[in-house]
Amino acid sequence: MYPAEEFNLLLKEADKKKLQGEHIEAIKICEQILVNDLECVEAYEEIGDNYLSLRYYDKAKKALNRSLQLNPRSANGNYLLGFVFSAVGDWKRSIEYLERADEIEANHPEILRCLGWSIFHEGQRKRGIIILERALNLSQNDPLILSDLGVCYLNDKNFERAAVLFKKVLEIEPQNEKARECLNAVKFFQKEFKKLRNSKE
Repeated sequence: MYPAEEFNLLLKEADKKKLQGEHIEAIKICEQILVNDLECVEAYEEIGDNYLSLRYYDKAKKALNRSLQLNPRSANGNYLLGFVFSAVGDWKRSIEYLERADEIEANHPEILRCLGWSIFHEGQRKRGIIILERALNLSQNDPLILSDLGVCYLNDKNFERAAVLFKKVLEIEPQNEKARECLNAVKFFQKEFKKLRNSKE
């Protein structure tokens, strides 16, 4: 077992590597921690998070399942596993883990963002949007929440609300090409629907 100070330094280093996009390096540091302590929940969660970023979903699942065997009440572990299932389109299982994460750590904007997204895509559109609006209310300038909510409103044909959200993303992140493309899509659909309405009158 590492002394607490050294253990914390290694976890911080792994987190730093993750934020710099050096995911393999971050995983190696966490594996080093596990050599000394096979029951380190944080190390498994970090490994899962890095594999998730690399889109190695099976490896992410394996690490996160292990972390949850050790600590089923970890909000982070449940959130990350819910995120993995969302990434592969398994909405039901995603919701199951994200609801558990929300139970453990209520009103966390990132957990609510993912939960709302999965619920929307599972077919409960109205409920999904309500949860995403709650997430936005808790973190009003979060580009990820703004974008996800914008996409849901776009799919739901609420073009005015979608346009407001994507414009706000571009105010915060002027270089966000995805938001720009979505805003262009909103404008295109607004025009098409207007034409359609006019042709029916």
